[in-house]
Parts: sequence; structure tokens; C-alpha cells
Amino acid sequence: MPQMPYVKPCDADAAVVGGGLVGIAAAIAIAKAGLKVIHLAPVGPVDRRTSALMMPSVDFLRSTSLIDDPSRLGHRLSEIRIIDATNRLLRSPETLFEAGESGLEAFGWNFANQRLLEQFQQRAAELPNLETRPLDVTEFAYGPDQPELTLADGSVLQVPLVVGADGKKSLIRAAAGFRARENGFTQAALVCDLELGRPLGGCSVEFHYPQGPFTLVPAGNNRANLVWIDDREVLRQAQAGGAEQLVPILLNKSQRLFGSITLATPAHVFPLSTISVDRAGSRGVVLVGEAAHAFPPIGAQGLNLGLRDVADLATALQAGSTSTPLWAEKVSFDYAQRRAADLARTGGMVDALFRSLLAEMVPAQALRSAGLWALKLLPSLRQRAFSLGMGQR
Repeated sequence: MPQMPYVKPCDADAAVVGGGLVGIAAAIAIAKAGLKVIHLAPVGPVDRRTSALMMPSVDFLRSTSLIDDPSRLGHRLSEIRIIDATNRLLRSPETLFEAGESGLEAFGWNFANQRLLEQFQQRAAELPNLETRPLDVTEFAYGPDQPELTLADGSVLQVPLVVGADGKKSLIRAAAGFRARENGFTQAALVCDLELGRPLGGCSVEFHYPQGPFTLVPAGNNRANLVWIDDREVLRQAQAGGAEQLVPILLNKSQRLFGSITLATPAHVFPLSTISVDRAGSRGVVLVGEAAHAFPPIGAQGLNLGLRDVADLATALQAGSTSTPLWAEKVSFDYAQRRAADLARTGGMVDALFRSLLAEMVPAQALRSAGLWALKLLPSLRQRAFSLGMGQR
């Protein structure tokens, strides 16, 4: 009788690489599918950013018990106000979008990333089949039986399914052979929290300037989260001047619509780039979050898209059988197919929107202005824009 080849038993069913919000959400989703999961999540610096999650993302978090009542963690976004602050020949009309037009109480909720992370970590600790290790991955390779991960402590893990959630500079993406396209911008984003003289209520306000938007997002009471996109050097100079120089600039940029401004947190500047991949899964490896896609912070798509990655990964796991040979390869192929249309559609939308904000050519300005007039005047078109922007499928 021929002897069967020896196959080394795997250390777990899946390993998730990356300790951010999408990584931990993916680890929880896989564990809830009944698989044994090792989450490789090195401790990073405190994430002081915020994320505006649209209602489909909030509904997903609630349905998977990652959060319960969003009002305990975040702040309601019920209106979006767009103000053309350029001096261009063709200016767009001021436009107000209200959630009530779609029969919604809110477009979504604005959350502090750190509070969400702490909530997710509590949920992860409740799952006996989810082990978290605060270790970096130093090497990835396709082994003879299944993918292999070498960790910072020298140990090696063998698992059928690897989830790369390790960000823009993903080691998993590069080592697993995924082709990525990256495009950098001369613009950057300055983010910080502000205390305003007058509250925003539930209204997110976007001032559109020639080098990018200046956005104030409600963060409760008189607090607002600022995302200001401009030329990188302009932002670094504004940041270097400290509060004494920065506050007058912010007052001018906000057109003094909200009274006084004080800095509630230090300002940080982040470079902007886009990243896209030809496919999001292959050979037992899947990419989620910024390992698969990254955009400028336009239209609140980043974390929303990452959570849709997690939702489709959970669906791919449910659709297949993990007891059959090569199940992880089948899951990765299914996942890539499920994500392809959404990634292409959202990437194209965000890229077109960002470039339209920066366009100096009069025809492009005319198209953008006409588009906003149409959104302002045609309720049916606004409904379609709401659905696309909220990621409804």
C-alpha cells in the first residue's frame, strides 16, 4: 500500500496580519465563522484620527456585534454642506444634502478611531478561537503545503489562509506577488481636533479650495475634526508655526462661520497617495483595507471600503466549505471576484472627485459646477449620489 505524503499540520486555520481597525474586524469575522485564527497585531502609536462611517458600515458593525449603540461611541452626521471657496471663473453653488431626503435619520456617524479600536479589542477578547500576538511579520513565503509566515521572534506559522491587513506598505501584498499601482500627490492632509465658537450640529461642512477641501466634521458639542488638504509644503509651514500662526489660517479657511477656533489636539500632516491592486485575493491570500486600496480622504470611503472587504470575506467563508482540500485558495478566489466591482467603482469615483477639485481647466470646472447644480436641483440624482457615496450595493 503506497505511503501518503506527510503534510505538516497547520498552526491555525487563518492568520490576519495587521493591528488596525480593518485587521481586527477581519480577525473577528473569521473567528465567528468558526475558524481558529491567529491575529498578528504589533502595538502601534495611538491613532488620533477619526472616521466617518456611512450607515451601511454602521449597520454591518451592529449586525456583527462589533458595536451596539453608535451614539455611545460616535456623533451623528445628518447633513453635508459644500461651499465653493475658490475664485474660479465658474464656481459651484452652495449645496446642502440632508439625510431626511432619503428617509434616514443620518448619513452615518463620526467615530474616533481609538475608541472603535478599543471596542473591537473587547469583542476579540471574548472569542476563544481568536489568539492575538503582538508580533510583526518579517517574511512571507508560499510553502510546499500552505503559506508560511516568519515572525519577529523567529517562529514560523503555517496557515491555509493569510489575510493581509498591514497597510499601504503591505509586506504581505509585496511578498505574495500582488501587483499594485501607487500614485503620489503633491498634496497632503492636515488633521487635528478644534473647539469652535459655534457648534456644527450634525452637519459636516466642506469648503472647496483650489488645492483641495477644508472639511469640518462634527465631533460632539463645539468640537470638530478638521481634515485640510493642500500642498504639502503649505501644510508643513502652517503646522510648524504652532497655534499662534495656525489658528488665524483656520479662521480664514472656515470663513469665520463658526466663531472662534482653538486647537484641541496637535496638528499632524499625512502625505496622500492612491493604491490599487489588480486582484484582492489569490492562492490562499487575501488583502483587506489599505493593503488593497488607499485613497485621499475624499467622500469618507477609506474605512467604509475596508469594512466592505471584511463583509465580503465573511460571505466568501460562509459560501464555501473549510473542510475540503484547497479551501483557502477557493475562498481567496471567491473573495477577489466579490470585491472587484466595488473596488473599481469606488476607486474611480474617489479619483475623479479628487481630480475634479484640483482641475484648473475651464471645461473641467464647468463640468464640476454643472454636476453640483444638477445635484442641487434634481432629487432623483441626489438619491443616486447618496447611494453611491454611502456604498450601498
